[in-house]
Amino acid sequence: MMQIETVLDILKNDHNYRQINHPEGFFYNWQGVAFDNLSYDSRDADAKTLFFAKGSSFKAEFLEQAISKGLSWYISEIDYEVGIPAILVNDIKQAMSLIAMAFYDNPQEKLQLLAFTGTKGKTTAAYFAYHILKQSHQPAMLSTMNTTLDGKTFFKSRLTTPESLDLFKMMAEAVSNGMTHLIMEVSSQAYLVKRVYGLTFDVGVFLNISPDHIGPIEHPTFEDYFYHKRQLMVNSKATIVNSGMDHFQVVKEEVEKLPHDFYGQNSDNTIENSSAFSFDAKGKLAGHYDMQLIGDFNQENALAAGLACLRLGASLEDIQKGIAQTSVPGRMEVLTQTNGAKVFVDYAHNGDSLTKLLDVVSQHQKGQMTLILGAPGNKGESRRADFGHVINQYPDLDIILTADDPNFEDPQTISEEIASYIHRPVQIIIDREKAIETAMRQSKTENDAVIIAGKGADAYQIVEGKHAKYPGDLLVAKSFL
Repeated sequence: MMQIETVLDILKNDHNYRQINHPEGFFYNWQGVAFDNLSYDSRDADAKTLFFAKGSSFKAEFLEQAISKGLSWYISEIDYEVGIPAILVNDIKQAMSLIAMAFYDNPQEKLQLLAFTGTKGKTTAAYFAYHILKQSHQPAMLSTMNTTLDGKTFFKSRLTTPESLDLFKMMAEAVSNGMTHLIMEVSSQAYLVKRVYGLTFDVGVFLNISPDHIGPIEHPTFEDYFYHKRQLMVNSKATIVNSGMDHFQVVKEEVEKLPHDFYGQNSDNTIENSSAFSFDAKGKLAGHYDMQLIGDFNQENALAAGLACLRLGASLEDIQKGIAQTSVPGRMEVLTQTNGAKVFVDYAHNGDSLTKLLDVVSQHQKGQMTLILGAPGNKGESRRADFGHVINQYPDLDIILTADDPNFEDPQTISEEIASYIHRPVQIIIDREKAIETAMRQSKTENDAVIIAGKGADAYQIVEGKHAKYPGDLLVAKSFL
């Protein structure tokens, strides 16, 4: 339970409080008001709820629905004049985060927090860290792919980084379950819309940066995207940074006064003598490492996770065991057809990750390669041109363009836009299952490969704002083996 005095103190200390608007005027007694629930969803509100009116599309009717269930107080940037008191603030997202933190008794202070950011690799690195830390500790994990708050049950998150009310509630649940560490993926959006406002991480890891998430409803420019990625560095007690990443010098200057480790190119912590499923490391993690995931980039993700976990109490033995045990749903999963041809299912969903995926597959498969690819609707629109530019670098690659979470756009139009950037004919098969079947039937020998990119382990298609039924790329591919 939280007293209203505590709410007001939090807002005032953050210089975020404006005033209370009360339908009966400014002179009234609100002492003794208390809340035992926080919510931004009108379906989850009652007389003891403190409600947050957030979002550019928020409507007064949502408040009215909550009032019909007994709601008597809300926080907002504007007064909707619905007959109950409004606590007015300058920034509703800042208010949500700090109030949630206090309401759930500061669970962030009872966990060691590890966060990963980067254009790609966050989920894979988080999985490496989870398997490393579970050797000797009790880690919880918030991941795009799977979330666990007890180390036993897993569920898929709706957002890469949850809204602050949900985040601190989940943290509190992890604490009550006896968890010692929390591993998170922290997106640029999390900082843009202040989902982690006021939160300090024990270790923050910056994996890489390339243009992505630039569009009308995301970041207006690459500079804005990169700036919000770097916010994890300035909100972490210690940092791990890929010295081979683009714009490394900018990040290096930002972390120089913090405890830090660099890994990769031109650093003390590097990989040598690597093969498809193992590598040797030198530096702080010196030793031999076996792993299930192929690709140089996955070896770098393992190195980053290992360095981060070393700072959080993991031993070198824990790190070796954890890396060897790690597999990730939808990340470089490989099937073999009866004719020996390989099928690769991977989440690669932007130009840079697609390049790395194609490079890895081409190292192992020397026959005909067919790529199945789409692009989501209403987000990351710059990816469409990026895909075309990448595909043009692989002139012998067969292309089938298909649906990939078209949302409110026409998947045919999206596919035609991607095709407009490709300098050779392509197939367009909008039905994703039919596209996968077609590609698999075209592969003939053990040297051939079918590459299904974009959705990874997602067992749905986003169509008109809703999750439409779809078995998932791996199950579809298995059905055609």
